[in-house]
Amino acid sequence: MSASPLFDKINADIITAMKAKNEAALSALRMLKSAIKYKEVDLKREIKDEEVIDVLSKQAKQRRESIEGFEKGGRVESAASEKAELALIEAYLPAGLSEAELAQLIEEAIKSTGAAGPKDMGKVMGVLTLKIKGKADMGKVSGLVKAKLG
Repeated sequence: MSASPLFDKINADIITAMKAKNEAALSALRMLKSAIKYKEVDLKREIKDEEVIDVLSKQAKQRRESIEGFEKGGRVESAASEKAELALIEAYLPAGLSEAELAQLIEEAIKSTGAAGPKDMGKVMGVLTLKIKGKADMGKVSGLVKAKLG
């Protein structure tokens, strides 16, 4: 048992994929395990669920960018492979926030920090990051906060 039940679940799913001879899932899961282990080595301790979610979020972002690039380049098969990996990664991530929930959290963060303009964006993002990490694309959130404060 590690400090992260999520990492333990990924390890268990690797065994399941091996038994089912699901090569695509097995490959993607091994890649996730490797990325998580690299993070553990960097931290020099066992990884926690929040950190596993960070790693998974980064992996999902990489897949989205790859899909976009492959589709622009007309590489349909590669894009399909990346989409399958993205779906597998997203299954481990917390459920995303709806637009309304996100807008409400942004409003609350602006009120709680007393933000008045674009110069206060760092304060707002600091509060939001703690609440929504792994539940929404932070680039999108940043754009929404900038629009609200601008």
